[in-house]
Amino acid sequence: MPTALSSPPAPSVSDPPAYVRALEDKLSYLSPSQGALVRRAYEVGAHAHGEQKRKSGEPYITHPVAVAGILAELRLDHETIIAAILHDTLEDTPLTRVELETEFGEAVADLVDGVTKLDKLQFKSRQEAAAESFRKMLLAMARDLRVILIKLADRLHNMRTLGAMEPSARRRIARETLEIYAPIAQRLGMNKFKGELQELGFRAMYPDRHRVIETRIKSTLGNRREAMGKIEAALRTRLEAEGIVARVVSRIKAPYSIYTKMRTEHKSFVQVMDVYGFRVVTDSVMRCYHALGAVHGLYKPLDARFRDFIAIPKANGYQSLHTVVFGPFGVPIEIQIRTDDMDSVAERGVAAHWAYKSAGKGNAAQSRAREWVEGLVDSQSRTSSSLEFIENVKVDLFPDDVYVFTPKGRILSLPRNATALDFAYAVHTDVGSHAVATRVDKKLAPLRTRLVSGQSVEVITAPSAQPHPQWLDWVVSAKARTAIRHHLKKLQHEDAVELGHRMLDRALDQAGASLESIPVEELDRWLAENKFKRLEELLADIALGNRVADQVASQLVKVKGGKTRLRATRHAESIRITGAERGVLTFANCCHPLPGDAIMGFMSAGKGIVVHRLECPNVAEFRKTPERCIAMEWDRDVSGDYKVELRVDIQNKPGVLASVAAAIAESNSNIENVEYQDRGVMSAIIVFTIEVQNRKHLADVMRRVRRLGVVHGVYRHPL
Repeated sequence: MPTALSSPPAPSVSDPPAYVRALEDKLSYLSPSQGALVRRAYEVGAHAHGEQKRKSGEPYITHPVAVAGILAELRLDHETIIAAILHDTLEDTPLTRVELETEFGEAVADLVDGVTKLDKLQFKSRQEAAAESFRKMLLAMARDLRVILIKLADRLHNMRTLGAMEPSARRRIARETLEIYAPIAQRLGMNKFKGELQELGFRAMYPDRHRVIETRIKSTLGNRREAMGKIEAALRTRLEAEGIVARVVSRIKAPYSIYTKMRTEHKSFVQVMDVYGFRVVTDSVMRCYHALGAVHGLYKPLDARFRDFIAIPKANGYQSLHTVVFGPFGVPIEIQIRTDDMDSVAERGVAAHWAYKSAGKGNAAQSRAREWVEGLVDSQSRTSSSLEFIENVKVDLFPDDVYVFTPKGRILSLPRNATALDFAYAVHTDVGSHAVATRVDKKLAPLRTRLVSGQSVEVITAPSAQPHPQWLDWVVSAKARTAIRHHLKKLQHEDAVELGHRMLDRALDQAGASLESIPVEELDRWLAENKFKRLEELLADIALGNRVADQVASQLVKVKGGKTRLRATRHAESIRITGAERGVLTFANCCHPLPGDAIMGFMSAGKGIVVHRLECPNVAEFRKTPERCIAMEWDRDVSGDYKVELRVDIQNKPGVLASVAAAIAESNSNIENVEYQDRGVMSAIIVFTIEVQNRKHLADVMRRVRRLGVVHGVYRHPL
C-alpha cells in the first residue's frame, strides 16, 4: 500500500478551494518560502484525509484548515500553522510520524504527535482515556507550548461546529470545554479564546439558560446606551484635558460571566448587570497611573475596590489597573487601565508577541505559563492515576487573586482559600514536607491558616517533621495535595515492607529457615519467576494481603532445597504492632479493637491485614482459613487514637444528650458520630462512636459517663 506522501496530491495546486484561499490571506506575514511549506502541508493533509467527512458532511480537511486559520489570526510561526493543518493525520490517516518528520522536520512532527490522542490504547473508561491523553499532551506542552495553542484552536473550531453532534455528545464536549479548556485558556492569559470557549460551552450545555440571559442582556443594554455614551464621553474629555492619549471602550458582560456570578455570589440578574464597565488603553505604564488619577478626579473611587495588577501581575501574566468608582447615575463603574502591550497580552496571552525561539525572553504570560506547565509536569510524575492527576489540574486551573510575599519580598500566587501550608509547598516541596508552623505578618500562625492577598508569610520547619494525612484537609493547591499524597504513599510502602518482612520472617522461622539461609541467586530467580523486581515488592505484597506468608515461606524453603518443618503453632511468635502501621493495617469496624485487647489479624486481599478482637463474633469464620489468620499482639508503646462504640442507656428527657456528650469531651475523647438505636417514652439507647487511646482511656470515659444521674448503663458496643 503506498504511503500518503508517495502518492500525488489530490487537489489542484493552481486552484485551491475558497477556505484555503481564506487561510492564505491571513498568512501574509509569512515569507514566500514559509507560505509554500504551508501550501504543501495542505496538499499532504488533503490527500491523507482523502474522502473522510465531518459529521456536518463537509470534507474533513476543512477542519484542520480552519484550525490553522484561527492560529494565523494570532500571527503564529509557520511550523505551528503546518502542524495545525496536519494535527489529525497521525490519529486518523495512514500517514506516519517518520513521513511527517522527513517532509516537514522534527519540530512539526513533535507538535502533531503532542496533540494526538491515545486512542490506540485500551482504557477502562472514556474518562480514563481522556485523562491519559491530556497527561500526554501536558508532557508535550512542557517541551513546546505551541502544542496547547493548537489544541485550544482545535477545540474552539469544534465548539463553533458543535451543532452537527448528537445532544449527549454536545453536552459532554461542552462540559469538558468549560471544566478544562476554557480555564486553560484563562491560565495562559488567552482571554479572547477563553471568552468564546465559555460562551459556546454555556450555550451547548444550558441552551435555555443561555437564551434567557442573552435576551435580558439585549433588553437591558437598549435602555442603557445613552447613559454609557455620556460616561464614555466624560472619560474621554477628562483624559484629553490631562494630555493623555488613550482609547476608551465600553465593556459588556458575557452571558456565561453573568450566569457564574449569579450562581456563585447568589446575586440577581439586576444586581450583576447594575455595573457599567469601561477599558482605558494608553501607551505607557506612567500614563496608566496618570489616567488613574484623572479618573479618580472625575468620579470618586469606592473604598477597597482598587487593584494594581501592573505592579503585581496575575498568575497568567495579566497586567492592568482595576478601579471601581461612583458614576453619575448612582451606579458603580468598573474601569480597567492598561497599555497597548498589556491589552494584547490580556487578549492573546502566551500567543501575544510570539517568541518561541527565545525561550527566556517571551512576554510575561509565556514565562509564567512555562513555570506553570513545569509545575504540572513535576506533579504528574508523582501521581500514578491519570484521573487523580486531572482532578488536581482542575483545582489548579481556578486560581483566584491571592498574592502573598516571602520574607525576601518575592510574590507568590496561590489558589482561592489557600492556607499557609499551600504557601510552604509553593516555596519548595521540602519546605512544605518539613513545615511545623508559620509566621503570617510576623505573628505565629498554624499551618491551616487561610491567607489573604498582601500578607507576608514565613515558614518554620523542623527536620523531624513530616506530612500527616490530616494535611490533605488543609490544602487546596494541586502541588501541595500531590506532594502530601506522594509522601503518604511512600510511608505506606515502607510500612508494608517492614510489616511484610516481620510476617515472612515469622513464617520462615516456623518452617525452620530464614531469609539469610536462602542463597541470593536462588532468591533472585524465584522473585523473577513470580514477576517481582525486588524483594521489597514481595514483602509489600505480603503485608497488603495479596500473598500468604506461610505459602511464600514454603516455596522459598523448597527453593533452598530443604523440607518444610513447621514448629508448634501454639508457641509461634506473634507479630507486635504499635498502631503506627496505619497505611497497612485496618482496624475492623465490627469489633473496634483497642490497645490492650487480645487481637488477631486476618489477611484480606487488597485490604491488607484487618485487625480484630479475639472476642469478635467473626473470628470463628476466619479460623476456617487458618493460612490467612495471623497471631498478633500490641507492643508496649502504642500510639494514636482508635475508634470504639459506646452504648449508653439513658433517661429520655431534654438535655441528656448534651450532658453525655460533655462528659465524653471532658474525658479528652473526640466524638465522631451519634446514633439513636432505640427510643422509648421513658428511656433511650444511644450509640456514640468515639476516639480513645487504649482500654484504660475507654474505662475513664465510661466511668465519667456512668456517674451522670440520667444514665442507666454504659457498655462497650458490640458487647
